[in-house]
Amino acid sequence: MDFNEVVKNRYSCKKYSDKSLSKKELDSILEAGRLAPTAKNLQEQHIYVVQSKEGLAKIDSITPCRYNAPVVLIVAFNKNNVFTYPGQKRNSGLEDASIVATHLMLGAFNAGVDSCWLNNFDPEKAAEIFNLPEDEEVLMLLDLGFAAEGTGPLANHNSRKNIEETVSYI
Repeated sequence: MDFNEVVKNRYSCKKYSDKSLSKKELDSILEAGRLAPTAKNLQEQHIYVVQSKEGLAKIDSITPCRYNAPVVLIVAFNKNNVFTYPGQKRNSGLEDASIVATHLMLGAFNAGVDSCWLNNFDPEKAAEIFNLPEDEEVLMLLDLGFAAEGTGPLANHNSRKNIEETVSYI
C-alpha cells in the first residue's frame, strides 16, 4: 500500500467485529514496531500482546475503550535504558515509545487491520494489573482488530488545520 494512502486513510476504530487476527497479520504489525527508530538505537520498547479472555478482561477493567477489539498491545519502555538529552531535563523514553506505537498503528493499517490508540486509562494501573517490571513505564494501549460492519472514521476525521497554521519557516 502507498504510504500516503496509509497515513491519509487510517482512522481510530471505535467498534470491532468478532473476527480474529491471523498470526501473519499480528507478526507483520509487531515487525513494523520492531523496526521503528529509537534514540541511539537503544530499542527500549517492550510490547505486550494481550489476547486471552483473562487479559482482555483486565484491559476492560482499566478502560472503556477496547471497543471489542480481539487484541490489545501494551506499549511500554524501559525507563533505565533511555537517552538523556543534553541539559539532563528530558529523556527519549516517551518519544521513542511513541514512534514505536505509531509504527505499530500504521503497520496495522498497511496489513488491513484496524486500530485505535488508547490513552483513556491509568498507565500505572495497567502496569500493576499486568505485573510489568518496575523499570518499565506504559505509554499507551493499541486496540487491534477488524471494524464492525458500518463502522468508519468519526465525522471530524478529515478536518485538518491549514498547513500555514502548523508549519513555520524560520
